[in-house]
Amino acid sequence: MENTTELTEFILLGLTNDPELQVPLSIIFTVIYLITVIGNLGIMVLILLDSRLHIPMYFFLSNLSLVDLCYSSAVTPTVMAGFLLGHKVISYNACAAQMFFFLALATVENYLLASMAYDRYVAVCKPLHYTTTMTTGLCAILAIGSYVCGFLNASIHTGNTFSLSFCESNVVHHFFCDIPAVMVLSCSDTHVSELVLIYVVTFNISFALLVILTSYILIFITILKMHSSSGYQKALSTCASHFTAVSIFYGTIIFMYLQPSSSHSMDTDKITSVFYTMVIPMLNPLVYSLRNKEVKSALMKVVLDAKLFFRL
Repeated sequence: MENTTELTEFILLGLTNDPELQVPLSIIFTVIYLITVIGNLGIMVLILLDSRLHIPMYFFLSNLSLVDLCYSSAVTPTVMAGFLLGHKVISYNACAAQMFFFLALATVENYLLASMAYDRYVAVCKPLHYTTTMTTGLCAILAIGSYVCGFLNASIHTGNTFSLSFCESNVVHHFFCDIPAVMVLSCSDTHVSELVLIYVVTFNISFALLVILTSYILIFITILKMHSSSGYQKALSTCASHFTAVSIFYGTIIFMYLQPSSSHSMDTDKITSVFYTMVIPMLNPLVYSLRNKEVKSALMKVVLDAKLFFRL
């Protein structure tokens, strides 16, 4: 459908209009964003500096940190500007750009999680073939494929949403330009657009979840056959951390997107969206890396090297 909109901007209502909550929420989200930036940048720097971490597992972790940092940055600064400056207007093109980059990077994360699950499957179930299976070429293919799928998915949904006509309200009942919140403003028939959203998101999530669940079922079978209690506990701990993050990520995505727009409660969607736009990018460095002994060792090495440098 041809886009006949004359809108040049949207108004983001934000999380709340309660003036008593503006300052506390701005402080909370500023702290969350700072932790997200420092945590994810720290992980990338550690992996870059320590040659012991130049293995497939940490290659995917560095990409995950980059994606978390970027897709949190696509949303959080807008929210902070709304709280601190009261700036709630976003241009039509900026709204489309925000939606595009958020969708692209969230989809990349979806496929990176699947790639990481496969990497753990090979490491636990086929340790003798790990180096010959998880080659540099395969890791590059998995990473590049994740980014290609992400930007292709974002192109489909952003184009699909902004090809609709917006001839009435321009008030977005959300704190960023998410698909359901923008699509509900359209005066066009959104039935086809909703079906495209549901089918494409279902495919992306189902495929990644199939890889993740298959990998971890095989991992659990291998764990149950282990005779070493230390190996059993280490593998189980890795799986538990991964499943925690996967459950939060996919639970919120499924809740948000795999339902018709008529079923959406915007207030509920806002609360849910906080988790996958702000909390998950902050937690991932903790869940995947900071509890890892190798990363802690690399961090201690960097700290000691810095102390020696400054003493000189």
